[in-house]
This record gives sequence, structure tokens and C-alpha cells, in this order.
Amino acid sequence: MTLVFGNRYNDQCSIWQVALIETVYGNLQGLKSSQIKQLQRLYHQRLPRDRFTTVEFAQRVAAISTDIGQPLCVYINRRGQVLRVAVGTPRQTQIPPLELPRYGAARLSGIRCLATQLKLDSPSESALTAMSVQRLDALVSLVLTGSGFERRGGGATGYVRESYLAHLVPHPEVEWTVSSPLDIEVVANQDFLNLVEGLEEEFGREFVAQQVDTDHDRVLLVGLMTDQVSSQRFQDGLQELARLVETAGGEVLQSMKQRRPRPHPQTVVGEGKVQEIARTAQTIGANLVVFDRDLSPAQRRNLEAQIGIRVVDRTEVILDIFAQRAQSGAGKLQVELAQLEYRLPRLTGRGQAMSRLGGGIGTRGPGETKLESERRAIQRRISRLQQEVNQLQAHRARLRQRRQHQEVPSVAVVGYTNAGKSTLLNVLTNAEVYTADQLFATLDPTTRRLPVPDAVTQEPRSILLTDTVGFIHDLPPSLMDAFRATLEEVTEADALLHVVDLSHPAWQSQIRSVMTILSEMPITPGPALLVFNKIDQVDGETLALAQEEHPQAVFISASDRLGLETLRRRLGQLVHYAAEQ
Repeated sequence: MTLVFGNRYNDQCSIWQVALIETVYGNLQGLKSSQIKQLQRLYHQRLPRDRFTTVEFAQRVAAISTDIGQPLCVYINRRGQVLRVAVGTPRQTQIPPLELPRYGAARLSGIRCLATQLKLDSPSESALTAMSVQRLDALVSLVLTGSGFERRGGGATGYVRESYLAHLVPHPEVEWTVSSPLDIEVVANQDFLNLVEGLEEEFGREFVAQQVDTDHDRVLLVGLMTDQVSSQRFQDGLQELARLVETAGGEVLQSMKQRRPRPHPQTVVGEGKVQEIARTAQTIGANLVVFDRDLSPAQRRNLEAQIGIRVVDRTEVILDIFAQRAQSGAGKLQVELAQLEYRLPRLTGRGQAMSRLGGGIGTRGPGETKLESERRAIQRRISRLQQEVNQLQAHRARLRQRRQHQEVPSVAVVGYTNAGKSTLLNVLTNAEVYTADQLFATLDPTTRRLPVPDAVTQEPRSILLTDTVGFIHDLPPSLMDAFRATLEEVTEADALLHVVDLSHPAWQSQIRSVMTILSEMPITPGPALLVFNKIDQVDGETLALAQEEHPQAVFISASDRLGLETLRRRLGQLVHYAAEQ
């Protein structure tokens, strides 16, 4: 909530603001109306700009907290205006990140918190974490005496026993500092503006030192390990996600992990971990959080509201890569279809409750809302794209029929992304397909003729070799649907050439992932020849293990042109075997 004060607003606006800012937040259950009015009157206080608080204001807050028997938090801006009064601890009453000023890692939020606590102790870890998440200017913690003023020799003890002053520090290993117990008068006499201005100068220097390339997203990865996933599979998945982010053009700053029996239905990870993510993102200057799993629309909204920066899931990263990599009209068409199908249920204000077109009492009105209009436009675009994809399917089916009529065997090259499929096609057929050490470097299928020795006569015969989109474990369903025209090259081929990156630590699980995707095809693909690539990058132990587990496989290095003649001979045998089936 942003509050603006000044003479430029008319009286009506000022009255509205007073009504708005007198909202008391937090747990009000059991409070009397007189106590709530006391809390509301705190909004009318104005503190000196250069002081954390005054003794009188601190005593008044402590008196109200003592009366209601609950902790109390008052949030104040740098002009000395009370912005928020809330019943509860700093953790329970923290301002949602999306309502805070968006200054980034170089600045503090411009808001300080005056909090009471009933226990005789320094501020708790949760209170300091809340201070960090909100990037508060400072946290002044008031320890209560538990009673009112008592005259002792003409003096007054008051409601505040002692106080603590905490604030963030620009240090790579320490997030905050907390003072020893202080008398409230000592805190009230300290120069507040001098402290925060000095801190922001240091934060600014630290922030500039972190900025290497502002054109890239600065990413914090978050992985959740459940009981259904092995430790090795989880680590491999998180490393693959980092590669995906880098392929999409992002810079991975840090990874965070949590182990839970199952994902939290609202936020995937636990409440404490969400706070830790928010604090870490602020500390390292991240502007994007990427989760290693698909997020529901509600989970994404909840996470963004609590963390305060953009949150995306694994599928969205893959879609972004596909959008960058698609070159042909057919590829761009299918990527757009996948993106729209992903985006439709994630429109802001999702759900039937937002629609005015349902009919019946309470649903009739002046027409479509902006949300409903956008949803309908996306649905119409999806329908048109699906028709075009169907036409693309029909066109490719005619091309396949023509090839089959000419009795030219076809082999589809499949495999995990970045296994070297395009490199292999290039060295075998001089196809000049784009290659790079990236995930999903090529998306559009490329078909080339390749002469291979006939399995019977050893005479040269032509086959058609087709490079296909790389597979990945848990391939998003929207991509499977959108790329069905491309993947039909797999189901309609006479045989498959399954390329495996033997240099990858998880080559065995990658084989299983590809086989799982192939088994889910609507039509069972033809026989497959397993080809282990990049043997020049592996040790003898790994090579021996692969030869033992897959004695019928072919071992090659496409980049060094090793084993290619053996591969051509085995391809001739493969298409001969497929023709006899």
C-alpha cells in the first residue's frame, strides 16, 4: 500500500486516505472496540524524521500492547508517518513484498518497524528474517515490563523494560546486526537518517560490484526433493535445470533445496523456506526464481506474493528456449500453440468467478471483462493454430506417402537433448544443421539422404535420415501435443537411431527417459539401434560398463568421426531388419 501526503490533494481525497490508513491489521479477535480505537489513533502520530522513535511514542505503543496482552508492530516511513499498525509479531504482520517499494538490492525499503515483545529476550530469528525479507530500515524491539508506570523517587519506569536495535548489514556472510539491550532513551536519541543513508551507500557499492551483465535474468533455482525421487535423480534434475536456464539466457546465482514428503499445496515448499527464498533473493540480487517442477496457477501467485519477484517453473523455461530456437514457420507455429495453452489457465484473476458470461443472476452485465476478453481471444487463437497444425500434419503425411511410394527407408534420429543428434546428421550427410553445446539447440526436423551398404549385397542404397527435437525427462504435455506433427516423424519412420551422450553422468537415466517417451507414442515406433556418442570424452570404466549393459550398441564420436563406417553398416542392417518385420 503506497500512501501519498501533501497539499495537492483535495479534502475528499484526504478523508479517503485517513479512512484507508486507519485499518488495523493482524489478529483482532477478542479486542474491545475501545482497544481498536487506541490502535487506530496511532496513525495520527508523526515522528521526527531523523529519529527511530520518541520515548513518548514507544511508551504509548508499549502501553497498548500491555493492555491487549499481545505483541504489536507499527511500521513507519522516513517522513515519520505511521503506515501500518498490526497486532502480532514481525513475522505475522510483515508487509507483503508486492506492497513494498521496489528498490532492489541497492536500497532499503524506507520503512522501519517498532515491535513489542512479551518475553525478556533479544529479537527472535523469525523477527529478524521478516526484517530481512522486507529490507526494513531498522527493527526496534521493545521488551515490556508487564505493568504500567510506577513512581520511584519521583521518576517513572514506564512500560518499556529495555529495547534492541537491529538492522541489515552489507556483508557477504552476516545479514544483520543486533545491539545489546539499550535504554529506550538511548535508541530515541540516535540519528536514524545518518544510519540508513550510510547503510545504503554500502549496499549500493556492494550491488554495483555484483552487477556483471544486467541484460540477463539473475536466477535463484529452487529444488524440492520428495520421497518419490532418488537423491541422484534430484541432483541430476537440478543440474539440468541450471543448464536450461543458461540456455534460455539467464545467469544462475544460487540453488536452494528442500526435502519434503510431498509438495506443499499452496507454495510447493514450506512456509519457512519461502521466507528463506525471499531473503536470499534479496541478498544476492536475483530478479527471477525458477522452480524445478510445474507450478499450479495458485502456487505461482502465492509464491510471487510472498517472495516479491517473478516466479516461473521448469516448463516455462523450456517454452522460452523453444521460442528462441524455432526457425521454421512450422516450428514457430507449434511453439506459439504450446505457449498459449500454457498461458490460458494462468491469466491473472483466473477462474470462472471472474467471468461475466456464465448467465444467470449476478452474471449479466455490460459485457465482457478485460480478462474474459483476453481469455476468449486466446481460445480463438488456439483453435486457429490447431487447425494449422492439423494441416501441417496432413502435408507431412503426404510427403511420407510419397517417400514410401518411392520405397526409400526412413530412419528417425532420436535421443535426449544435447546428445549430439544434429552433429551426427551433419557429419554423415553434410546437412549443415545448427549445432551447439546447448539444450534444444535445434527444434525443426531436418531430413537428408544417406548412402549405406545393403545388408545382403553390400551395394550402396539410400535411406532417409531425419533429425528430431531432443527429448527431456518429464517433457511438458503441452509440448508433446504441440509438437505431435514433428514427433510423427518418429512414429512413421521405419526404424529409430537412438543417440546417447555417454559423457553425461546420467546417461542411464536419459536412456530410460527417452524410452518412456517413445512408449507413450500413439503408434509404436519401429526397431531401434542404440548409438553411444562422445566416447572420446569418457574413461575406460564408463565405456566398459556401457558395452557390458548394451553389447549390441554402436560406439562413436561424431565430432571426431570415430566409428562412422561401423554405424553406416549397422544402419543398413537395421533397415533390412525393419523391412522384414
